[in-house]
Amino acid sequence: MKRIKTRAWAALILAAALLFGTGVYVWRFAVNGRYWVGFSANESVYQNGALAVGVVTDRNGVVLADVKDGARVYADGAETRIACLHAVGDAAGNIGTGALSAFSDRLSGYSLFSGASGKGGSVTLSIDAELNRCAWEALSGRSGAVLVSNYETGEVLCMVSSPSYDPNVGFDAEDPAYEGVYLNRALSAVYTPGSVFKLLTIAAAIERVDDLYTRTFFCDGSREVNGHILTCSGVHGSQTIEQALANSCNCAFAELSLELGAKTLEQYADKLGFTRQHSLSGVYTAIGSIYAGEEGSAELAWSGIGQAADVICPAALLRYVSAIAGDGVLREPSLVLGESGGRTRLLSADTAEKIKAMMNYNVVSSYGEWRFPGLTKLCAKTGTAEVGDGTSHAWFAGFLDDPERPYAFVVVIEHGGGGLSAASPVANQVLQKLVEENNK
Repeated sequence: MKRIKTRAWAALILAAALLFGTGVYVWRFAVNGRYWVGFSANESVYQNGALAVGVVTDRNGVVLADVKDGARVYADGAETRIACLHAVGDAAGNIGTGALSAFSDRLSGYSLFSGASGKGGSVTLSIDAELNRCAWEALSGRSGAVLVSNYETGEVLCMVSSPSYDPNVGFDAEDPAYEGVYLNRALSAVYTPGSVFKLLTIAAAIERVDDLYTRTFFCDGSREVNGHILTCSGVHGSQTIEQALANSCNCAFAELSLELGAKTLEQYADKLGFTRQHSLSGVYTAIGSIYAGEEGSAELAWSGIGQAADVICPAALLRYVSAIAGDGVLREPSLVLGESGGRTRLLSADTAEKIKAMMNYNVVSSYGEWRFPGLTKLCAKTGTAEVGDGTSHAWFAGFLDDPERPYAFVVVIEHGGGGLSAASPVANQVLQKLVEENNK
């Protein structure tokens, strides 16, 4: 009898282990099946390591990638192929953020119950191929990135990274012009932000500095901080906070940074998403980092200005300016048409409205509305980020405060020079094209 009980317990334990193992397998299959089907060794959908099924189109139905006679083919027109490369991806999968890699399960026709169909599937991206082509042309061969989204829907309308290449032709790996060509600089790179970071500092100041709107900030061109000289781009004299942001005054923002403190700046960087990873339809972004230094230090003063050890991802900045445009609420950006992300509140409506007013004041009083004809209610901030080699990254970020044209944008040009002189013309050219299409 004792032996029967022992055998029964052993059988029960074995059955439980088998049931548990089956459950684990089923769970893993349900969660990871779409990734398993995307392995390049899966010969039912891959040939010679390249996905051999599936069609990628832009929001207007323009075919960006297809398969003919078992081989991957790309869009008609070299400029379209080059401009959309980082959104579409390369056949070998070197560009991980491209649709051919990121959405390989959909393109393979994968279903949880039937696996991958030999016929493949399709993905419609939210981008506009013609707008991408316009952005590529505006960059004129300079390294950097352009992002434009509809901040009401979250759809990314333009995503261009440079350098790029024609996937029908390839490129010379020995040519330094193609350095980092597989990197999608819009999503997977981080840069010193320079003065666009002042949009973060001003949010903290609005919410933490009681006399912000009654105080005056004095600038004589430099400021001494703990034995170090912090320089400004000009001599601005006495100024209000609105004027300080329009002047992009380092002295004023150093004063605010020191008053706010390192902990507050780092908390706001986290709260506003600059030091977090984000997902655009399952495509993940690079993570920025902020180290504000010790209290009272020159490093803290520089950090609040967007220098020191600060680095941010262009996609994180797009999220932030989109939230300002949306009265503090962000519609999470997406790369697939019709798949809008959820809503996230980053700022109070009052704080967002105050920043929005300042950003419009920047354009009206400092940058010049004449630079942006027809772009009414433009709210923006420039950035000229010194990178330690005598050059600067050029930034321009903002949005149109217009319900009929709800567009947010970020432009960054590596070693491009001044934000207003180098990056803003790129944004203007792309926005003019978008508005032109919108008016048709």
